[in-house]
Amino acid sequence: MTDRQTKIAVVTGAGSGIGRAVAVELLRGGWSVALAGRRMETLEETAGLVPGGPSLAVRTDVSRPEEVAALFAATVELFGRVDLLFNNAGTFGPGGVPVEELPYDAWRHVVDTNLNGAFLCAQAAYRQMKEQDPQGGRIINNGSVSAHTPRPMSVAYTATKHALTGLTKSLSLDGRPYRIAVGQIDIGNAATDMTARMATGALQADGEVVPEPVMDVADVARTVRHMAELPLEANVQFATVLATAMPYVGRG
Repeated sequence: MTDRQTKIAVVTGAGSGIGRAVAVELLRGGWSVALAGRRMETLEETAGLVPGGPSLAVRTDVSRPEEVAALFAATVELFGRVDLLFNNAGTFGPGGVPVEELPYDAWRHVVDTNLNGAFLCAQAAYRQMKEQDPQGGRIINNGSVSAHTPRPMSVAYTATKHALTGLTKSLSLDGRPYRIAVGQIDIGNAATDMTARMATGALQADGEVVPEPVMDVADVARTVRHMAELPLEANVQFATVLATAMPYVGRG
């Protein structure tokens, strides 16, 4: 990447987990980063991990169009443009609930966050990247290995992650005329608060509960940074990064 100090990123879900790790990796790499999430205190904690790093914390519920619009307006007002969106905000929803017992409100919350939120952020980024000068930018969607293979009793999460793959492909195609590159990173068992239960046991397809290996979230962050810093003439369309021994290939 050239002119690294001028590159501007928006990271959603930046207050914890993968979003925090990616935001920190980008800040340490010289990026300016808009940190988006539901809780200002955790966003400020993320910013504090890289003292002096050029960042902006914006409380954002990605499922609300007006809050997404405000996020991108604040980013452009301060930094002047958007070069990268890491579309990361997401939720598992209630785990271990059979499909016939899943409340509609729970389904809707997962869809609103994981899919509708990703669309709204991508749409806002797309509009900005299309109109800015120089034109273009990059969107990286956080998929999951569940975008390929489900876990038991994860219908809402799995459905949204499969849908994200379609979103990625459509955005990638539609962005070509405007130098907007779009890719997806599918992550398996990165060590975060959301995956802490993996160490004690995760439900398998045969009904057993088995501990699963995890990987350092910093390795995910470095992968995202590599994807982000490619020239716009090159794109990682899909990348899968997972704990080597997790039960993914051959799951079930």
